[in-house]
Amino acid sequence: MLEQFDVLVVGGGINGAGIARDAAGRGLSVCLCERDDLAAHTSSASTKLIHGGLRYLEQFEFALVGKALAEREVLLRAAPHIIWPLRFVLPHQSHLRPAWMIRLGLFLYDHLGRGKRSLAGSRRVRLADHPAGPPLRDSFHTGFVYSDAWVQDARLVVLNAMDAQALGATILPRTRCSHARRTATSWEAELVARDGQRRTVRAKVLVNAAGPWAVDFLDQVAGVGHSHALRLVKGSHIVVPQIFEHDHAYIFQQPDRRIVFAIPYEHDYTLIGTTDLEYTGDPAAPRIDPQETRYLCDAANRYFRRQITPEDVVWSYSGVRPLLDDEEDNASEITRDYQLELDTDGAPLLNVFGGKLTTYRRLGEEAVDQLAAILPTRGAWTSRADRPLPGGERRDVEALQRELQQRHPWLPDAMAWRLVHNYGTRSATLLGQASSIADLGRHFGADLYQAEVDYLRDHEWAHDVEDVLWRRSKLGLRIDRAGAERLDAYLAARSAATDPPGDHRHPA
Repeated sequence: MLEQFDVLVVGGGINGAGIARDAAGRGLSVCLCERDDLAAHTSSASTKLIHGGLRYLEQFEFALVGKALAEREVLLRAAPHIIWPLRFVLPHQSHLRPAWMIRLGLFLYDHLGRGKRSLAGSRRVRLADHPAGPPLRDSFHTGFVYSDAWVQDARLVVLNAMDAQALGATILPRTRCSHARRTATSWEAELVARDGQRRTVRAKVLVNAAGPWAVDFLDQVAGVGHSHALRLVKGSHIVVPQIFEHDHAYIFQQPDRRIVFAIPYEHDYTLIGTTDLEYTGDPAAPRIDPQETRYLCDAANRYFRRQITPEDVVWSYSGVRPLLDDEEDNASEITRDYQLELDTDGAPLLNVFGGKLTTYRRLGEEAVDQLAAILPTRGAWTSRADRPLPGGERRDVEALQRELQQRHPWLPDAMAWRLVHNYGTRSATLLGQASSIADLGRHFGADLYQAEVDYLRDHEWAHDVEDVLWRRSKLGLRIDRAGAERLDAYLAARSAATDPPGDHRHPA
């Protein structure tokens, strides 16, 4: 049977999910397909920040920084359970950048963008008197502190997809668009699920949000001529045991003028990144190389008393950013702004090139604004304070945790914190009527129980171990191999028992 939609979105990263949510909320019928899991690639391999991009001021990207800072405020309201404020410390090294330049940059950072700011402004500090000082080497005396925000990046994608589905969209992870044929008035696309099931859909508009594969999609799937080129840049990160115990992050200037962050991560770890390297390999399989690991260790060792080596790395990840080719020689200097191109030579095709995590909502809004000239839609809505992402209905997350533990006094503090900061108000759905830890079912390791796995499978499209342990959560850092194998066996058994042939499990 031929299924009909207003919009077919190809790509289940942050931009595709954001466009699908915006379009569905304006009354359009939407189908989103993604070859792999939602956020399987670039969108789960970020530095996990919602930020304006302080370093972009040196590149005179004032419009991009201002737009991102305005978006920071919108996203803090929309998802306070997975996005929260984070203070950054920049230790000063006068031979890299003079103090006046940093003060000027931070003044601009405090004041660019629209509207009222909820985060504390920047200030200069004496490191000897600040909690961030003791972990640093003795040569650092002065620092600058400013605000940005942290995000559970892959969860941000999933929550957008969940909201899109709640608004009527069809979400099809692990389903690739194998062919798209253009006519004068519509697109006819063949979608192939991982189990081999095929479905044909017709859409009035096709949105190419394939990220690193956006140009390949035009060439190999849609057969559309173009003159576009993307610069693929690999960014890698390492995770090591906790280097410092306070709740601030650091931003470190490097001799090559690059920026490296050191961020508190999952309570017991420190996240260090990122690198920026030109990449020509398969965007689906980037891997950190030994030189990158050494670079990030050296970057941290220039600043911290405690020295780290590659042997300290407990986990690493790499992602490929599809950036607009602006002919900049240095990969780290390429613009992080985005470009939307509406091709109306036949049925409309909207191409999405570039972008960054922080500005995804604005990108989605602008994308659907362009479609409004073709398809009757309601007005923009995703910036409204009364339209949070799923789980983000309560702004006071600490109060939400207290209430959760009052209802479930047997819930350990650390587990309650993790549930609230992953699922927000949906934690109550996950826990259901459980009156003891035993009621959560099978224990896989760390604080992962059957109830959470079932929730992720039934509501968030989780299918395999990687989905559960590394994208929907970061429990892969804590669960041993035996626990992961138990989880794998459970997921396989449940799929075999509950999924009819060809079923794509549309979560409720």
